[in-house]
Amino acid sequence: MTQDILLETERLICRSWQDADLEPFAEMCADPEVMRYFPEPLTHNQTAALIDRARAKHQQDGFCFVPVEIKDTSEFLGFVGLSVPAYSKPLPFDPCVEIGWRLKRSAWGKGYASEAATAWIRFGFETIGLEEIVSFTADTNTPSQKVMARIGMSRDPADDFLHPMLPDTHALAPHVLYRLDRKTWARRQM
Repeated sequence: MTQDILLETERLICRSWQDADLEPFAEMCADPEVMRYFPEPLTHNQTAALIDRARAKHQQDGFCFVPVEIKDTSEFLGFVGLSVPAYSKPLPFDPCVEIGWRLKRSAWGKGYASEAATAWIRFGFETIGLEEIVSFTADTNTPSQKVMARIGMSRDPADDFLHPMLPDTHALAPHVLYRLDRKTWARRQM
């Protein structure tokens, strides 16, 4: 069994999934505004299945998207973490490890995503020795793209792609890809 994930930043804790996370996470994933860059909000059962998949990824890979909470209050904010994408159709840049986040509305605009993602990037490069971390989102999702740039990732428009799990004509199919390699990250740490 892999050990529990626990990353700590100045304001946040990233920890393993707990049964008590289902209700606040389901509420968040049912919010149309939170899910506006996804095909649709998730049902309670779909959210439970997402947590189950994350737990399985933790067992398999040693990391996954995990809950992030405020250190001082234990308020559940959403998730942040690393994950190996597992779609039924391959991504054009597979194999890869992605960094991702999803936070409830009241957590937006406070730097939480960047703060937690920066800790995960450090973990990815320093602890598990990744050579590259990617992030991708719908081309209309400028808030997440700003986080990607803020945490040091860069985009080459030549890498943009149509998400394989959506019809090519779907409004959310056009995706952008951001990358960060270990050498670039290490140079910036000096």
